[in-house]
Amino acid sequence: MLNLLQPLLNRLPVVSPGSRSLRRHLLAWLLLPQLVLWLAAAAVTYNVAVRYADRANDHGLYLSSRALARQVKPIDSGLFVDFPRAAKDIIEADPDDRVYYMVSSPPGEFILGNHKLPPPHQAVTLRPDRPTFYDGQVESPDGMVQVRVAAILLDYGDPNQQRQMMVQVAKSRVSREALARDILIDTVLPLSLLVLAMSGLVWAGVRTGLAPLARLREAVSGRGPNDLAPIELHSAPEEVRDLAAAVNTLLAAVHASVVEQRRFISDAAHQLRTPLAGLKSQSELALKETIDPALRARLEMVRESATRSAHLVTQLLTLARAEPESLATLGRSRFDLRRLVQDLTAELVPRALNDGIDLGLDDDGHSDDLPEPAVTIEGNALLIREAIVNVIDNAIRYAGRGSEITVRVREEPAIDSDQPHMAVVEVDDTGPGLPTQMHTQVFDRFFRGTNEGRGCGLGLAIVKEIVERHRGRVRVASRLPRGLRVEIRLPAT
Repeated sequence: MLNLLQPLLNRLPVVSPGSRSLRRHLLAWLLLPQLVLWLAAAAVTYNVAVRYADRANDHGLYLSSRALARQVKPIDSGLFVDFPRAAKDIIEADPDDRVYYMVSSPPGEFILGNHKLPPPHQAVTLRPDRPTFYDGQVESPDGMVQVRVAAILLDYGDPNQQRQMMVQVAKSRVSREALARDILIDTVLPLSLLVLAMSGLVWAGVRTGLAPLARLREAVSGRGPNDLAPIELHSAPEEVRDLAAAVNTLLAAVHASVVEQRRFISDAAHQLRTPLAGLKSQSELALKETIDPALRARLEMVRESATRSAHLVTQLLTLARAEPESLATLGRSRFDLRRLVQDLTAELVPRALNDGIDLGLDDDGHSDDLPEPAVTIEGNALLIREAIVNVIDNAIRYAGRGSEITVRVREEPAIDSDQPHMAVVEVDDTGPGLPTQMHTQVFDRFFRGTNEGRGCGLGLAIVKEIVERHRGRVRVASRLPRGLRVEIRLPAT
């Protein structure tokens, strides 16, 4: 089947191991823009918060500068400063921030204040009786402090000798930054929760949208290698239905090729049986009529080849019948596995004795006076019979003269309620056995553990095919001190 699928698989595009999954790709394209928008919103929010904090801070500085200007009154000889302690305490009342103030006349010449404030920048134009705001630095014991300054230029004196006075009030940026930070936190926190909620909805939406692909994967991965039935996804979106339809078309083509191949093998095997049987018969007749030793040796080789070829054809026919399509047409029934094994063992005893092998059935300690309990299974009795015949036949072929073969049947109770009872068939021999590394290889088609014997390498492969079609398992294990055990486990009814 792999040989049939290989040309079709070669046409599919190659996906590198590092390719991203569709889920991660969608989440990246949906969540990354949200992250970018969140960062942009945070930046805009911070700028807005700073602007509003500046506006509130500037308004407070303006009121303080007006209050300070009212305490300085022009008189004939100059300026009268009426700046009581209470007024000073009001201006410096902010407990969380430091306030600086200064009165100068002419502007820049210190008259009153608690600190010398920087003058406005050259680019700043002062207009009389209009507040001007700018940023600057003030030297303090802790170093240079960034401040926001409000300056008012006032005219006083005679119109002929008009002079100017500048009132400056400054405040550090601590309160402004604290206010901006509080606004940013109060705005960004709900925005972050909203983004998280949107991300959760996006993730849930992507997961729900890709659920049909997961169901399609489970429908395909849960199949056996020979299950080529069409995929059913009626409730899936249109895109997934198109994918399922394309896969079904491929499965139908592969199924047709496989059926044609199986039909060819079956027909060829049927056609080969008659001439091989005739060749074997003719070689046996020639052996009876020939006395020449050299010619008899050649005829023996011809008969041996014909026997092996006939055995191979029979095995191929059995393998074809074990395929799913053939198994469905053969039908299933309930039967006693213990009785089947007893009959088979009795039939094969003469052949085993002819090869010098002691073949027997272990009655599992039951008395001859009491009937043994039936071990009932459901399946195709013809194929189950063929599987057990192959196991015993392999033991007879390879155990060697003087060996013992013991066959036993037992029913094994289930470990838990979810598992069925198991019907177990064990075939033990005291032959040379097999190396441990070959215990799984012996189930491969045309694999032979030894060059001795007349096998074709299909016996245990047929056993495995038949047992797995009946939802069972088969395994090989070594026995001590020597020998081999083949164990077949089938669900009991």
